Amino acid sequence: MVVSASLFEAYLECSTKCWLRAHAEPSAGNAYAEWACLRNENFHANGLQRLLTMFPESDRAIAPSTSTDAKNAAWRVAIDVRFRTSGLETRLRAVERAHSKGRGTPAHLIPYRFQFANKVVKNDKLLLAFDALQFSAAFGREVSLGKIIHGDSYATLKVRLSPLTTEVRKRMTEVTALLADNSPPELVLNKHCGQCEFQARCRKKAMEKDELSLLSGISEKERKKLHGKGIFTVTQLSYTFRPRRRHRKVQGEQEKFHHSLRALAIRENKIHAVDILDPKLDGTPVYLDVEGLPDRDFYYLIGIRVETGGGAVQHSFWADNEDEEKLIWREFLDALSRIPDPRLVHFGSYETVFLKRMRQRHGEPPKGLTADNAIEHAVNLLSLIFAHIYFPTYSNGLKEIAGHLGFRWSGSPASGLEAIIWRHHWEVSGDQCVKQALLDYNRADCEALALVANRIVDLFRSSPANDPSSRNDVVLASEVKQEKLFPLRFGRNTFALPELEIVNRAAYWNYQRDRIYVGSRNKLARKRRRHSDTRTSPIPNTTVEATRASFCPTCKSNLL
Repeated sequence: MVVSASLFEAYLECSTKCWLRAHAEPSAGNAYAEWACLRNENFHANGLQRLLTMFPESDRAIAPSTSTDAKNAAWRVAIDVRFRTSGLETRLRAVERAHSKGRGTPAHLIPYRFQFANKVVKNDKLLLAFDALQFSAAFGREVSLGKIIHGDSYATLKVRLSPLTTEVRKRMTEVTALLADNSPPELVLNKHCGQCEFQARCRKKAMEKDELSLLSGISEKERKKLHGKGIFTVTQLSYTFRPRRRHRKVQGEQEKFHHSLRALAIRENKIHAVDILDPKLDGTPVYLDVEGLPDRDFYYLIGIRVETGGGAVQHSFWADNEDEEKLIWREFLDALSRIPDPRLVHFGSYETVFLKRMRQRHGEPPKGLTADNAIEHAVNLLSLIFAHIYFPTYSNGLKEIAGHLGFRWSGSPASGLEAIIWRHHWEVSGDQCVKQALLDYNRADCEALALVANRIVDLFRSSPANDPSSRNDVVLASEVKQEKLFPLRFGRNTFALPELEIVNRAAYWNYQRDRIYVGSRNKLARKRRRHSDTRTSPIPNTTVEATRASFCPTCKSNLL
């Protein structure tokens, strides 16, 4: 099967996605994937037009058909260059032919790639190196330099391709072996799933199989280790949790996260907790949620929900462009300063980075004021949950936890990725309905955040440490009873097939061989003789006579 640039790109993101694309599997669609594909195509078209304007029309070529044309022609830039060599296929949107400085040396060929995102990641560079390798094979000489045009400003990034060649060759070998197999690879959910057109299909398969990769944060190394122990499902993993007392030397350190305890919480559909920390929300809670465009490091919406005795009030600060980011930051600080004894609450690291960047970009709030104190002592709810409280959810995301507690998002957008799409739609159209949808989405996030915070406060107040008589629906990890998938019992096992009796007996022999070492009597005798020959201490029942001393060892007197 031909390995195209599209399949190679899919493999860099997920091996299952690559296999499904190669076999033309139908997809259920994904809003972000469709939007990103369309946006990238538009960016390609605009980027090519900008590139062509840099060269006179006589120096341009469209779809040169052979490598000879590219070697000997006088064009300086060519577009839509296609190559297929040794089972590999690629399409270069643009190639620049730069004249070499040395006389008699061939011209340098520089492939281009176009990426609409403002930030270039490693996969973009690997794709460029993939194109360069095929280009090198077609022309018989090395292509060591490539360019990536990216971002809103169509910036050009030069990439040295030599350091990436080894990794690309290795990945190409893996892709070829993957596509040669008629069966799909092991299904593993990862961070790319939210941007994949096969997300619904893979999620359904994983739920049917109760895959371990459903648990967010479990690494490939941990999964392989569990597979080696015969644990392949979340339900099986739930039986492996063992409550252990922490050593006094590590009691002050961060608690280890237990995937088995999360699996147990999912199986029993109950909240489990190692310990419940005090959220310290004794002032006026102010729930913060921020929306932004990550590839531009631009924050366009700050939402806060203030809960008082008279109810809750929502404040939203909207920025039309990057220039207004400083304005909404100042409005946010002013609103925070007017709240008596504010306690700023957020969820995850996104808002933590936001607060740090805003202070660096647009200035710190005046020292000693309530806004400065609230920002310095902001409460990250995720730090109170991670490794301490285990909700019966597959991840510690705000939407999953709030969804378990009964909160529902209505309408669109319904996720952070969809919010990015809607923001770009608003920037193009200026539609007020789109803006209102984003404001409603941000307000729903603040409400969900308040719900989770109040639940944590209730758990802390009703914990056995604060109220021994309370009957909470939370199961403490220290009270979890040890369970086994197959209870142990004394007696001889009865097998349905006689052959299994032989297998079981052989397994026990292997167990004994690995753990018991038997030596022959001759070897033991030789070992005893070897040790007796080197013995320096006297053997038992031996009399040793000491010579008479000529002087006292203490006073040195010879009057004995």
